[in-house]
Amino acid sequence: MINLNRSISIWILLSLFLTLFLSKAEVITLTPEIFSDKVKEKDTAWFVKFCVPWCKHCKNLGTLWEEVGKAMEGEDEIEVGEVDCGASKSVCSKADIHSYPTFKLFFDGEEVAKYQVFQLLDLFSHLGFL
Repeated sequence: MINLNRSISIWILLSLFLTLFLSKAEVITLTPEIFSDKVKEKDTAWFVKFCVPWCKHCKNLGTLWEEVGKAMEGEDEIEVGEVDCGASKSVCSKADIHSYPTFKLFFDGEEVAKYQVFQLLDLFSHLGFL
């Protein structure tokens, strides 16, 4: 990833966390039929959780991902989504997902950041959201 992508990634994440808990939104379920079109939306960042229903770490997140989705309501440039890798194996294979949960940030169809659950929780904690 180039430095521009890293700058975009940092800006998007800061925007995401600065608006956390200030509004209401939804987490959009991304299926094989819509995943590619959604993450390729022009000038839109997609923060996507890849998980499976049987994963202990996914379950331990509780409502955190829904809270992130609520925080992004009304933000035109940032969308929050999730992929059930049990039901959408082809999406997870193409996205190179090998552990759960994995979080990826996409901008204009390009992956600009990837986080494992512990990295994301550490980031949330440092920003004061946990």
